[in-house]
Amino acid sequence: MESQEFDIGTFAGGCFWCMVKPFDEQPGIIKVVSGYTGGHKENPSYEEVCSETTGHYEAVQITFDHKQFPYEKLLEIYWQQIDPTDPGGQFYDRGESYQTAIFYHNEEQRKIAEESKRRLQESGRFQKPIVTKILPAKPFYEAEEYHQHFYRKNPARYHAYSNGSGRVDFIKRHWGEEVEK
Repeated sequence: MESQEFDIGTFAGGCFWCMVKPFDEQPGIIKVVSGYTGGHKENPSYEEVCSETTGHYEAVQITFDHKQFPYEKLLEIYWQQIDPTDPGGQFYDRGESYQTAIFYHNEEQRKIAEESKRRLQESGRFQKPIVTKILPAKPFYEAEEYHQHFYRKNPARYHAYSNGSGRVDFIKRHWGEEVEK
């Protein structure tokens, strides 16, 4: 049997509950994990990250088969889940831990992410500058189990949150009805 090598993509897009479903169960996506990255404390807890003292972002780490689902496609889905013009967080979640960022794992990902960001800025889809950071990947710490695949475990609460936060309306306004949420 031929061994399969997979790639990893890491994205911060505000509340990680809302960042799993759009990627989950796509062909070529092996797994999506909610967690924390970009900070200075090893193995932080949710409470520590929310206290804004660890420097971490809430993020998702996606293991994917690049032959079946290229990195460019991950970026396309990512941009359609966030407000890339908001430097202070996402929707009603405010603070450093809810800011947007693409964490690249190699030089190729960095170049692809920079080009994708440039194209989005030039598209005119947004009136304000794209402020999403593109940063080198740092250690990724899995979030507590109750955060993993929250949309499956608590569908009513997930639906109320994603709608109530303003994320769903924002996505519809900027990307249309066809976007996976």
